[in-house]
Amino acid sequence: MRNLIHCALLGLALTVGVGPVAIAQSTLSQVWVPDLGNGTYKNPVLYADYSDPDVVRVGTDYYLVSSSFNCVPGLQILHSKDLVNWSLIGAVFREQPPVAEFRLPQHGNGVWAPAIRYHNKQFYIYYPDPDRGVYVARATNPAGPWEAPKLIKEAKGWIDPCPLWDEDGQAYLVHGFAGSRAGFKTILAVSRMSADGLHILGDDALVFDGHAKHPTLEGPKFYKRHGYYYIFAPAGGVPTGWQTVLRSRNVFGPYEDRIVLDQGNTAINGPHQGAWVDTPDGKEDWFLHFQDQGPYGRVVHLEPMVWKNDWPIIGSDPDGDGKGQPVLTHRKPRVPGPPQPVATPPTSDEFSRTTLGLQWQWHANPQLGWAFPNGPLGYLRLYAVPLPADFKNYWQVPNLLLQKLPAETFTATTKLTFTPRTDGEKVGLLVMGLDYAYLSITNQNGQWQIAQTTCHDADKLSQETGTVPLAMAPAPGPIYLRVQVAAGAKCRFSYSLDGQEFKPVGTEFQAREGKWIGAKIGLFCSRIGKTNDSGSVDLDWWRIAP
Repeated sequence: MRNLIHCALLGLALTVGVGPVAIAQSTLSQVWVPDLGNGTYKNPVLYADYSDPDVVRVGTDYYLVSSSFNCVPGLQILHSKDLVNWSLIGAVFREQPPVAEFRLPQHGNGVWAPAIRYHNKQFYIYYPDPDRGVYVARATNPAGPWEAPKLIKEAKGWIDPCPLWDEDGQAYLVHGFAGSRAGFKTILAVSRMSADGLHILGDDALVFDGHAKHPTLEGPKFYKRHGYYYIFAPAGGVPTGWQTVLRSRNVFGPYEDRIVLDQGNTAINGPHQGAWVDTPDGKEDWFLHFQDQGPYGRVVHLEPMVWKNDWPIIGSDPDGDGKGQPVLTHRKPRVPGPPQPVATPPTSDEFSRTTLGLQWQWHANPQLGWAFPNGPLGYLRLYAVPLPADFKNYWQVPNLLLQKLPAETFTATTKLTFTPRTDGEKVGLLVMGLDYAYLSITNQNGQWQIAQTTCHDADKLSQETGTVPLAMAPAPGPIYLRVQVAAGAKCRFSYSLDGQEFKPVGTEFQAREGKWIGAKIGLFCSRIGKTNDSGSVDLDWWRIAP
């Protein structure tokens, strides 16, 4: 199928109704399904870069949000009934504020660790921009539409905010500090908020300093249980850290501290930063957290959780010391109703609708002319966008249409028709990160060339290197581009003229993470210089398979 997509819609035309999931995309992944079909699941429950996850339960529904940094649509929203089967249902915004500034790639900036809560019949998402302050967005339906994010605290270096509404109606916000902006880190502070959660009242108060025992303390999540205020906060750094829990009878402390989860005797490094939720009947507690897997990003695990002496124990605790370790497989949460249908976030896209699949994100705020919709024709048209005047490599290019890596091993294939109009127009299948590589077809003097191009340390604006281009006659029909990703994120590119026989191009490429995100995979169409017309590529489909 072929489908023409408009970037201004970008998969966010969500029907708002009484149900929580308006148009959730239910195409099941062929490469990773955590539900084992026998009442158990395997970790990770989300084998993709949903970094710094936070989750809230409303009735029998769970909603997950994660960091999106410079990628848009930003603050993607996932939904589940059982914490194992997740569907992608929308995003908070199509353009990141300030809109003009985020029209250029700002790798690692933008949305850092968010928090999602439900209060007074509204969903709230608080998120930090470490260079600007704390934003809040609200919605009555988590699938959208969401109010435009509102900057409620202008503050350089405030990160990872999380609200708490107390039983007496008082509201508070806990947050951390980014050393790169504030000049200090590893401390947590609490501020009073207005009852509607839209205003910070007065100065914040220091409630915990982690330098002595919990270096790089950040990502706090605020809860109250049995008269205790709890702050769940990761420490120890992203790849190697642990989960700390603080508790106090007073919201401003002093707080006791305890490590409740670390790697233990498992292969799951740095298990921390996430969300505590319970089942609708209140009989079970669960914790979702991330694990840093380098080029695959920060994947999400689900752990059982129990309380002992008003302290949580997360995961399994084989030695009974009160500090848990991650589980690889486990019984699924006991939730009401029949077994939930197996679901995963979408990966493939047939481009057969008037909106782009919700898994796609641009590397910067999209502009008119990058892509256009026409669902009945069933293809996605990308126009060749001029490269920046000071172009060094694709780290600088905003019109990269990308998605998260969906599993440890997989194959991504796209069927396309290239229609260049000027020299230097190029279409590419890209694996993007601090190092990147792509397989591209370039129009040069009316002759097509296909080659693999690689760039190491792209963030330093280093030069690209490429294989010797292979000349090919302009194809009268479709061309197939493919990348095979093996264990360890080792990538090999190939192409085909018939969709059956694929010819390898180039050498093995080792994918690398981006700036605070995993490597991403997708497509681009670019050109050199500016003219009053542009060539294009029509993408018939994009398929992720084993």
